Amino acid sequence: MSRTRIGTVLEMIKFEHSVFALPFALTGAVLAARFTARSWPSWPQVLWITVAMVSARSAAMTINRIVDLRYDRANPRTAQRALATGALSLSFAWTFTVCACAVFLVAAWRLNPLALKLAPVALAVLFFYSFTKRFTHWSHLFLGFALGVSPAAAWIAVTGRLDQRMLILCAAVTLWVGGFDVLYACQDVEFDRSAGLFSVPRRFGVARALGIARAMHAVVVALLVWLAASFSLPWPAWLGIGVVAALLTYEHSLVKADDLSRLDAAFFTLNGYISISFLLFWGAAAALWKV
Repeated sequence: MSRTRIGTVLEMIKFEHSVFALPFALTGAVLAARFTARSWPSWPQVLWITVAMVSARSAAMTINRIVDLRYDRANPRTAQRALATGALSLSFAWTFTVCACAVFLVAAWRLNPLALKLAPVALAVLFFYSFTKRFTHWSHLFLGFALGVSPAAAWIAVTGRLDQRMLILCAAVTLWVGGFDVLYACQDVEFDRSAGLFSVPRRFGVARALGIARAMHAVVVALLVWLAASFSLPWPAWLGIGVVAALLTYEHSLVKADDLSRLDAAFFTLNGYISISFLLFWGAAAALWKV
């Protein structure tokens, strides 16, 4: 495969956006190892969790592009995507999806039996999201949940079981992703209306959608406080929550109902900072944690 074709594939699956959910999954892995064994995740565990995350997300993104192909071709914002222009064929996209699913299943198998048993369920959740915008305005939450299960999945990958407190972090990631997807969907209000697709901005208007996204992100901060308290995490975790809150506040200051020109900066740059900062601060908290 040529370098140009590789770049096209990476653009199709938005590979750089893997940074959004992966740090939360690794945080789940770190908390699991420290809480249950007073150690750190092994390098093989970190490797296979990363492989599982990237491969599952790659499969899900490709399915999304396949399912939405006719909409991508009609929407001026997405008309230059690889499948829409023919730069990549549908047969290639299907083959890539099958290969990504196979890699994900291998990674789950390498982690532990429960991870492998739950792997088909995880893929079903990831693929289902692509159809939700056809029947519900709250498809953003389905996308959030598809990524939000990653901390719980990482805990299972490390321990072979689940601590229910991880569901708090799952809810936080779900609302975080869902909130910034609401922001991103503000770009497509008119197209969604003409195409018969559903979204929060289409249902409530851009101004109210921005308020809903702010409320979702406020709940994220509250959930992180709850999680830190439930595990009695030391001060770096609380400082990390403050950093996340500050970055979310700044993110929302960039986007206004009558000016979406800075949306890309809010969507990618700041959300990347949020997830990486969370991993660094909570990783430091885990290092100081007296379990």
